Amino acid sequence: MHAYYPLLLTGGIIGFISLILIVAYASIKDKKQAIGFDRHMKDGEIIRRLMAYAKPYRGKFLFVGCIMLVGIAYDIISPTIIGKVTDLIKDKFELSELYRLVAIYAGILVVSMTCVYVQAIVLQKVGQKIISGIREDLFTHIESLSHEQMNATPVGKLVTRITNDTNAISLMFTSLLVNLVKNMFVIIGVLAAMIALNYELTLMVLCFVPFIVLFTMIFRKFARRAYRRVKDRTTDINTYLSENLSGIKITQIFNREDEKLRDFTEKSLGLGKAKRDQILVFGIFRPLVYMLYISSVLCLFYLGGKGYLDGASFMGQTLKASTIVSFYMYIKKFFTPIQELAEQFNWLQSAFASAEKVFTIMDIEPKLTDAPDAMELDHVRGEIEFRDVWFSYIPGEWVLKGVSFHVSPKDTVAFVGATGSGKTTILSLICRNYEFQKGEILIDGIDIRKIKAASLRKHFGQMLQDVFLFSGTIRSNLLLGMEGVDDDEIMAACRYVNADHFVERLEKGLDEPVRERGNNFSAGQRQLLSFARTILHKPEVMILDEATANIDTETEVLIQDSLERMMNIGTMLIVAHRLSTIQHADNILVLSKGQIVEQGNHHELLEKRGKYYQLYTLQFEKERLRNI
Repeated sequence: MHAYYPLLLTGGIIGFISLILIVAYASIKDKKQAIGFDRHMKDGEIIRRLMAYAKPYRGKFLFVGCIMLVGIAYDIISPTIIGKVTDLIKDKFELSELYRLVAIYAGILVVSMTCVYVQAIVLQKVGQKIISGIREDLFTHIESLSHEQMNATPVGKLVTRITNDTNAISLMFTSLLVNLVKNMFVIIGVLAAMIALNYELTLMVLCFVPFIVLFTMIFRKFARRAYRRVKDRTTDINTYLSENLSGIKITQIFNREDEKLRDFTEKSLGLGKAKRDQILVFGIFRPLVYMLYISSVLCLFYLGGKGYLDGASFMGQTLKASTIVSFYMYIKKFFTPIQELAEQFNWLQSAFASAEKVFTIMDIEPKLTDAPDAMELDHVRGEIEFRDVWFSYIPGEWVLKGVSFHVSPKDTVAFVGATGSGKTTILSLICRNYEFQKGEILIDGIDIRKIKAASLRKHFGQMLQDVFLFSGTIRSNLLLGMEGVDDDEIMAACRYVNADHFVERLEKGLDEPVRERGNNFSAGQRQLLSFARTILHKPEVMILDEATANIDTETEVLIQDSLERMMNIGTMLIVAHRLSTIQHADNILVLSKGQIVEQGNHHELLEKRGKYYQLYTLQFEKERLRNI
């Protein structure tokens, strides 16, 4: 092998340098190009934030690192044992020595497999706990966002962040990081074992490393693009599904199933193409690395076989059959982790990209935050006052313009006006669902911005036109997690609002299943359940926003009776298009283009023959024509 030595030496040195650079390249490249996901965070910041979740489990990670090093012993020692068995069989067959080697090999294998099993179990448990913590923090943060921020963010995007992206992060904790470290140690250990065994053949193996580095650089470039496209397409299709499944009734009403199917097919094909491109990248890279592995094996057989047959030696090292056999096994153990390192670096990039997306959501500052000195509100009398309040959803486009009014405790006040006049906006501002730009809103003489939002809202009960019921049972929807309430109290609330008429007729009563959005109940039944839910939570101020819209006549009678009872509980604020439902209100505010143009009770406003009179006359005429 002396004739090949200068070539092997040169190639080996280049290969060794390339082996060091393959890891450095991955790290440096990530920081410069930010892994191609349009990231706004540096890798160091992402790692720091992820490690904050892993910090409570650092002891278990240290334990995994220790057993991982023990498990690596099998990869390092097993080829040498197999080589010794080869020499034993070839030169002198000693059964006792064979038993000893087999016992050592079996012992190392059992210990290694045990370590791998324990490592996997510990990592899976720790990884799931970490991801559970991230998911809970993310969900809690999303709950803290204002209505405005939630409306501006597609639901499908948030679902993707909580599910798909956290799963990608989970992979990093359960396998990626440990395997990256393990593969690096395996490469170092195998390389050291090969050098100790025969450094001439080791130089031959290192000659193939520059090609691996070249293929890895090319692979990483295309893999980044593939990962980006898959993530973007996944988010796109999740957003589309979330929106269109929620609006499937509209699709069916307007007979647009074919058009929606066409859109979905287009997005599905886009995701499929992105997945195929990703598979193609791996499908090319893996065979190339395998080709290098086979080429190194062929060179081993040629140079090793030639040296063995010639009885050649260098620097006192004589090639034996055991050396060739051991090197054959070491080559595979050398190339496999290099190939896995390249792939794991890209999976790590994918996890970092997902983490960046998750942390981007977490970094959204809630527009509605409590002041440092915000107070708890133990009791509310129900006095409400607006003082020159201005509000706009879009800067410069005022929805409310200098609105001022006063509501006395336990009064019933109604807001009427054309669509877009600002009625619902007023109710939203009282509960601090949005932050107003100018003026003051007072509850019992206290500026609502000086009260903790959660403390303020617990005194309000809101009944909206679009009643939302969660999947579960009637009981779970009425209580919403509230404890210490028995069935008698629940049914008492149902009777108070006339919901008992249909609840008692149900086969399972309060345990009757509720399907998604309560679509197994009529609109009137859902509305009565929302009334009962409000009564159970005992609010001092009740808000009804179009709660009597789109209700059949029979149910409207029940709801009207419920409203009259509820007016005696506390302050009531009502938005209603049906003016017949607010005739008994203590005060009626008529809004037009964000301003209060009239106010008074029903009879006073009719006598003025102004805006309210016009609305009432128009509605009365429509009702008369409908009944003809």
